[in-house]
Amino acid sequence: MRAKEILILAAITAVLAILVFSMMPQEAPNVSLNMRKVNEIVKTIAENWDDLRDDFYYKNGILPFGNEIDYVVIANGGSLVAATRSGLNEQFNDAVRNRDTLVDVIVGGETVGKVVFHNDTARVMEQNRQHNNFTLAIICMFLIFALAGYTFYLHFTLLRPFEKMQGFARRIAAGNLDIPLEMDRNNLFGAFTESFDLMREELHKARENEREADRCKKELVASLSHDIKTPVASIKSATELMLFTINNEEYREQLEEINAKAEQINSLITDMFHATLEELKKLSVSVAEIGSDVIPNLIRYADYEKRVRPFEIPGCLISADSLRLQQVFDNIISNSYKYAGTDIEVRAFIEEQYLIMDITDHGPGVPDDELPFLTQKFYRGKEASKNTSIKSGYGLGLYICKYLMEQMSGGIICENCQDGFTVRLMLRLTV
Repeated sequence: MRAKEILILAAITAVLAILVFSMMPQEAPNVSLNMRKVNEIVKTIAENWDDLRDDFYYKNGILPFGNEIDYVVIANGGSLVAATRSGLNEQFNDAVRNRDTLVDVIVGGETVGKVVFHNDTARVMEQNRQHNNFTLAIICMFLIFALAGYTFYLHFTLLRPFEKMQGFARRIAAGNLDIPLEMDRNNLFGAFTESFDLMREELHKARENEREADRCKKELVASLSHDIKTPVASIKSATELMLFTINNEEYREQLEEINAKAEQINSLITDMFHATLEELKKLSVSVAEIGSDVIPNLIRYADYEKRVRPFEIPGCLISADSLRLQQVFDNIISNSYKYAGTDIEVRAFIEEQYLIMDITDHGPGVPDDELPFLTQKFYRGKEASKNTSIKSGYGLGLYICKYLMEQMSGGIICENCQDGFTVRLMLRLTV
């Protein structure tokens, strides 16, 4: 966390703490007695001490002075003289324990007893408890808001960047190097984000260089095969013509041998040409049982231009390799971007032993006579070859899709529809 962010967080915490303490009660409840009234009561009791000692007032429950304050009158020796009500502390020890107020009763200059003024300790404790609970509730509320704010901060500065980098890593693992990683220099991982995107760019350049080298190799092989096949074909034509005209049996055998060797050379050249194409079979496919709920995320990772309309996938289990299935979606959606440039619709349903997925765009489609060749190696449509505005390609995308789908016990079908072009994927259900 940078120093500026730490200072801002500390300032916000200090302000919230000041607000919390300003809302708290600053003083405990005031339960002190009215001393003027206490003195009046004590004075009145001293003046009527003899009457009280006759038990008249106490026996009849009548104390006509100071009934608004609860008190007990106790004579020297601890005997009860009078009380405003029952249930009060009638012993000195109980009164001291309850923190009651004790005032001497003086008659004729002699202390004859004490007046014990009741302090409502239970009420005071209840008020103090409420006071403490209120303070604790405010502190807890402050901590909850602080924790929620910090969690929100961590989500946007730590978790979200990690989620973006996780999606980026998935795309890189699937071989999709065209989508840049969004950079946000304000979060904690801004520099790492930039470094990862630089890595993606370097990988993309390396892949393009590799493709270019591979293309050059294939062009060289094709050119050599053409250049060699031409003289070989001339040799075969000459020997075949000579076989029709020669009568010498010894020469005929030699010509037949030359013709056979020419045919052998032609076969070897053809094998050499096709051997360069067999590298595609090195793509490993690890089929496992996965849930169909992973498919929306795979399509979302491939749809970086957000052209796929909302769709639903039936819940089921399929036999597939999620990494290779990601490649299939990448190729199909990338083709739609290049050749259609429209919104993409996805429709999924279960038919017999397959989960069927129709991926449809609203582009011009493909001529009907070219449909059977779309999944062949290095085939590109005539319009794609003529249109220079379309990015160059190698004609391997749909071939790779077909190969991967077959390795996952599925299939792929390309067809024109009423208002566009549809690629149908068939994913095998697990029993």
